Amino acid sequence: MIYYIYTVIIIQYKHNITFMSWDIVLFNSKQKITDLEEIQEDLLIDTDFFTPIQSYFKRIEVKDNCSTIIGDGFEIDYFVDDKLSSNELLHLYGENAIYEMIKLAKLQGWQIYDSGLDGMIDLNNPSHNGYNRFNEYVDEVLKKSD
Repeated sequence: MIYYIYTVIIIQYKHNITFMSWDIVLFNSKQKITDLEEIQEDLLIDTDFFTPIQSYFKRIEVKDNCSTIIGDGFEIDYFVDDKLSSNELLHLYGENAIYEMIKLAKLQGWQIYDSGLDGMIDLNNPSHNGYNRFNEYVDEVLKKSD
């Protein structure tokens, strides 16, 4: 069973950049996933997502089992587990994060669910991602709290 958690977080990071986070889920599957409701679990592939992530990104800060990728104008948080999994949740901060994850996903043959889109990302059309929609959602949340 796949569970999805939607969170809204606004954080002032130690690098003095304020980012809004949204979540993505990496999948490794023999199935071309178009809808999470239609995933065939027997086609999901248990995968070590962390070794390729750690090889791809140059700057990663690790504290206990939480890792933070630090890139140009973005950060990505994820929790490291030594168990293989067919999917992995990552928290993205800054729009550039999604483009870097798309590049890595294409190299590895992974698929990406984007919480901002509430759907799968077309890796060949990366400009259609959930960053703008997520920002609109956060603006609405902030307006309601004023």
